[in-house]
Amino acid sequence: MAGQGKKKLGTLAGRRRRNLRILFTIWGAGTVALLVGGAFALSDVRSGEAAAAIAPAPAPVTATPQVAPVPADALAPTAPALAATLAPALGNAGLGNFTGSITDAATGTVLWSKDPARPMIPASTTKVLTAAAALLALPAEHRVTTKVVEGGRPGEIVLVAGGDPTLTARPVGESGFYAGAPRIADLVQQIQRSGTVVDTVLVDAGAYAGDPLAPGWFPADIAGGSVAPIEPVMLDGGRLNPLEDESPRTPTPALDAGRALAAALGADPARVAAGTARPGAAPLAAVQSAPLRDRLGQMMGYSDNVLAEAVGREIAAAEGAEPSFRGAVDSVSAVLREAGFDLTGLTLHDVSGLSVDNRIPAQLLDGVMAAAAGTEQASLRPMLDYLPVAGATGTLSERYASTNRDGAGWVRAKTGTLSQASGLTGFVVDTDGRVLTFALLSNDRPPGESRPALDAVAATLRGCGCR
Repeated sequence: MAGQGKKKLGTLAGRRRRNLRILFTIWGAGTVALLVGGAFALSDVRSGEAAAAIAPAPAPVTATPQVAPVPADALAPTAPALAATLAPALGNAGLGNFTGSITDAATGTVLWSKDPARPMIPASTTKVLTAAAALLALPAEHRVTTKVVEGGRPGEIVLVAGGDPTLTARPVGESGFYAGAPRIADLVQQIQRSGTVVDTVLVDAGAYAGDPLAPGWFPADIAGGSVAPIEPVMLDGGRLNPLEDESPRTPTPALDAGRALAAALGADPARVAAGTARPGAAPLAAVQSAPLRDRLGQMMGYSDNVLAEAVGREIAAAEGAEPSFRGAVDSVSAVLREAGFDLTGLTLHDVSGLSVDNRIPAQLLDGVMAAAAGTEQASLRPMLDYLPVAGATGTLSERYASTNRDGAGWVRAKTGTLSQASGLTGFVVDTDGRVLTFALLSNDRPPGESRPALDAVAATLRGCGCR
C-alpha cells in the first residue's frame, strides 16, 4: 500500500463478481429489502469418458424483495449494556490510537464514546462533511457545464472548463468511469453541426484558482491512482484507464481533455495549449454533468477524491468563495457551522480526506450522521443512501464477506484509509430495529490491522439488543 494514498478494495469489475446472501437496510428511505444470491452446481466432465455424472441442480433461489419500515417503537440500547457488549471488540490492539462515538438516531442520545472530541486523521471519512455541506448548500439537480467557444481566429476554438472531472472520451455506447457523464463526442457533434472547421484547440482552465495539489498530498499519489491534479476539466477523473478505479492518473488532466477533443475533430493534438476564452466569444457547444445527487453517490460509494474536490469547489462558488482548496475548505466549514454543527477541533486542508494533515473529531462525524438519520436535518437524509453497504457495494464490497459477517448488509458506512489511519462512519439497524449511528477513527496502525478491528465494532452494533 502506498504510504499516503487511499487504497480501495478491488476494481469495479472485481466488486461486481459476488454471490452473497445479504440483508440490505436502507433506513433513510424507511425500507428493508432482502436479496438472496443465486445458487448453482458445476459438473465435472472428463475427456474420454462415455458419460459424466451430473449432480441434480438445487431448486432455484428467487429474490423476493420485501419492504417494511423501521419500527418507530424499537427498543433502545442502554449505555451500560452497549459498553459491555462492545468491550471485546474494543479490546482489539488493531484499533491503535482510537476514538469513537455512537448515537441513538431516534433521540440524538450519545450512547457510547471514547475521546470523541480528540482531533484525528480522518482519511476519506472527511467526505461525510463534504457531502453534508453539498446537500445543505446546493440543489440536488445542480449540474456543471463544460462548453466550447470560438477562439481569436478562424479555425481556433476554446474548451472552457467549468469544473466537471467526469467528462469521457469513450465512444458512444460505451460507458466511461462515471455513469451519466457527458461525452467529448457530444461536443464534437455540436461543433461539426455549426460548420466550424477546427485546426487548433485551446483549453481555458481559469475556473479554478490556486495550487492543483493540496497540503498533505504527495505527487506519488497521481501515478498511484489516488488523485489527479485538481483542474476544472478531466476525462474520467484523470484516469489513464477510464474503466479502472485506481488507475494511474494523468499529471495534465485539462490538456488531455483538450487533446481528446482535438483528435476527435481531426485537429492536431500536439497543438493543444492553455488559453483564455474571449469575453463574449460565440458559443459552439456545451455539455452538462450528471446531477449533484448522482455525483455525490459516486463520490461516497467509491471514495472518489477528484470528485470530492470538484464538489467542494461547487460549494465554494455557491458561497461566493474562491474555487480553490482554501475556498472549498472554508465554504464546507461555513455551511456546516451555519447548520449548527460544532466544528471545534476541525482542521481541513482538502475536502476529500487525502491530506495527512486533516484532523476531525469523531463527535463531529457522528453528529452529522445522527442529524441525517434523525429529524434534525431532513436535507441530509439522502446521504444515508450514498453510503456503501457492508459486503455488497462500493468500498465495503469486499469487507464483511468472510469475517464480521454479522454486519453484512446491515452496516452502511463511509470508509477512510491512509497508510496509518482508518475510519468508518455510518449507521446500522440493530436486531431490535433501532438505528444507531457511529464514527470510529483509528490512527497509528496500518489498514491491515485497523480495518478489520473497526469492522468488528460496527458488526457488534448490529447484534444489539444491548439492554
